[in-house]
Amino acid sequence: MKFTLSWLKEHLDTDASLEEVVERLNSLGLEVEGVDNPGEKLAAFKVAEILTAERHPQADKLQVLTVDAGEGPMQVVCGAPNARAGMKGVFGAPGAYVPGSGITLKIAAIRGVESRGMMCSVRELELGEGHDGIIELPDDAPVGAAFPDYAGLNDAVIDVSVNPNRPEAMGVYGIARDLAASGLGTLKPIDIPDITGTFPSPVEIRIEDKEGCKAFYGRVIRGVRNGPSPDWLARRLQAVGQRSISALVDMTNYITLTYGRPLHVYDLAKLSGAVVARKAKPGEQVEALNGKTYTLDETMTVIADDVAVHDIGGIMGGEHSGVTEATTDILIECAWFDPHAITRTGQKLALASDARSRFERGADPAFVEPGIQLATKWALDLAGGEPSEVVRAGEPPIERQTFAYRPQRCAALAGIDIPEDRQEEILRSLGFDVARGNPWQVTAPTFRPDIHGEADIVEEVARVHGFDKIPSTPLPRADGVARPTATPEQLIERRARRSAAARGLNEAITWSFISEAEAAHFGGAAWTIANPISDDLKVMRPSLLPGLIAAARRNRARGADSVRLFEVGRRYFKESEPLTVGVILAGEASHRHWRSGRATPFDAFDAKDEALALLAAVGAPVDNLQVSAGAGETYHPGRSGKLTLGKAVLAEFGELHPRILKAFDLDGPATAAQIFLDALPPRRGGNGRMRPAYTPPALQAVKRDFAFLVPETLEADRLLRAVRGADKAAIASVSLFDVFTGQGVAQGEKSLALEVVLQPTDKSFTDDELKAVGDRIVAAAGKLGARLRD
Repeated sequence: MKFTLSWLKEHLDTDASLEEVVERLNSLGLEVEGVDNPGEKLAAFKVAEILTAERHPQADKLQVLTVDAGEGPMQVVCGAPNARAGMKGVFGAPGAYVPGSGITLKIAAIRGVESRGMMCSVRELELGEGHDGIIELPDDAPVGAAFPDYAGLNDAVIDVSVNPNRPEAMGVYGIARDLAASGLGTLKPIDIPDITGTFPSPVEIRIEDKEGCKAFYGRVIRGVRNGPSPDWLARRLQAVGQRSISALVDMTNYITLTYGRPLHVYDLAKLSGAVVARKAKPGEQVEALNGKTYTLDETMTVIADDVAVHDIGGIMGGEHSGVTEATTDILIECAWFDPHAITRTGQKLALASDARSRFERGADPAFVEPGIQLATKWALDLAGGEPSEVVRAGEPPIERQTFAYRPQRCAALAGIDIPEDRQEEILRSLGFDVARGNPWQVTAPTFRPDIHGEADIVEEVARVHGFDKIPSTPLPRADGVARPTATPEQLIERRARRSAAARGLNEAITWSFISEAEAAHFGGAAWTIANPISDDLKVMRPSLLPGLIAAARRNRARGADSVRLFEVGRRYFKESEPLTVGVILAGEASHRHWRSGRATPFDAFDAKDEALALLAAVGAPVDNLQVSAGAGETYHPGRSGKLTLGKAVLAEFGELHPRILKAFDLDGPATAAQIFLDALPPRRGGNGRMRPAYTPPALQAVKRDFAFLVPETLEADRLLRAVRGADKAAIASVSLFDVFTGQGVAQGEKSLALEVVLQPTDKSFTDDELKAVGDRIVAAAGKLGARLRD
């Protein structure tokens, strides 16, 4: 929602500065996303008078001007056909930046004649599209005055983010009401005219879709002259990003932005018969004002005549019946549409508009009558004409809701004790009616459909009083050492996050919503969003990898040679939302170096290392885990695996399948892992997973190497576990340091070389004890078909 400071002050009597207004808006929960002053970029331009205008000696289409901008005559070469002596315009001196052309002016020779500046057009100053000539100012424009000050362009534009539950804040007047309630000024009343028609309306208006359209008021004005809007109106709309079209169109947009009341104006000559609010017929089409044609269905509310559909009700008007400069008679529509119906139609058509954003929040039903009267006044003031009587079909749902309210709940729910008189003052200033009693009876205004009970009323009181005034109160703590409050799941999540960061991974926070196409690559989505932000965020993710892959792609596209990302989040299934750690490694594991000669890409073993390290960090019994090949369709079938404990899968890892890389447009190879924290076994005898205290050994460890010939199909992990179990008391660790096939190794076999670390406890090993442990290791390996290599 954008508006200018002067626009706001037309409805709020205040001397507050821009900075004070912005600060107060933020404190009221109307977050200011940006403030822009369009006059700042034109500060270097001044009002100037053309003293003389002579033909350029070397070019018929150029003139040599003598210009006075308050500092004496200067020579300017100009190609504008309307430049003439005695005319006043806008001048930019050397050094001024021209925003519409993207150039900085300097002294230059044009066809051999020196030019010391520029007389500017509307387009060159980004004030419109006109470029047929330079700006022509009135004769009384003061020479030498700063052009932004003279033209009223030093009017800051404030951009406010409005929550979906705040329909009244979708208009400047509603924002002014909030500021007045907070004490920043006085709200000015709306002057609603009562314009009596001079003839019966020649158009029948009726409602056939009473669920989608509760009320439809209309009025004909004949004999209008629809020309350009006055400069102040055009500039105000342009300042907030609206294109000025014509006086009648601009006035509907202005009322929409000012009061949150969408309106529409039809060219009466383009309508045939009665104008009806009805359901669309399947397959009906309408060309909307955005130039696109939409196919409608029977669930959508439309405004139509006897021949065709002219309006997607409450969202956008049709191109065919729109007003033009040739329009002489108009029909003004002011209706109230059901918010849920508007939302469904807008989603189906993927059509957003200013009208939709207000109706689907719940436009004020009590403003239908004031809206038609305001639109009549504006139309008459801007385009003249003669109004008919108002035709009123249906009744807007203006029933007001009353809620029981206990003022003491403000302290209980918001943590701030506000005097009852002040609470009543705040509520009344926001448009609520208050009847004191035990409890109070508080009636919400019609423009606040988001108020549903006592808690909402507390929120309004606390918001206006100031959330920043809520004292910071520490929670009570028992004497001595406080008991930990984190749950076992929270502790595991914390350890996983810290361990991943300590290993050099960068944390990513991606959307929990993804597209249906992305979810299909990971088994499909269990949950579909009823009101998605967009089609790309339509379903809940079944895996953390889609978001991480997309993040890796963006980083790689921006020149990152090595991407190492992790995320701790939830996957979403029908019955559960398991906590998961996702990891993706893309690009180079090691950069080019003079010793290695080339960069090394990440492989499946890098992903396995990360998975094992994170499992160890959260207390999983990694020594007891089994590795099995294949981790599903997401991964490369021959370069992936799973880490299991019994039947439970604790992690999956591997290179991403080429199909996934192609679908996400990620240059491979790339490896990934997912650690399933919900599958971790609980620690026996407690709720947490505590690591034993580290006790350094008193005696030096002994290392022994063993090289075994094994069948080529034997997984190294099985041999490692068998050797580790040969003597659990003496063997501290076992690791694989070499895999060899080739000369000296029979076909169908491979050589696996292991390092075994033996750790004595109370005394050093004797030779006989070391030999006995070695014999047990060989025997344990032999059960898998392994034998010592000669």
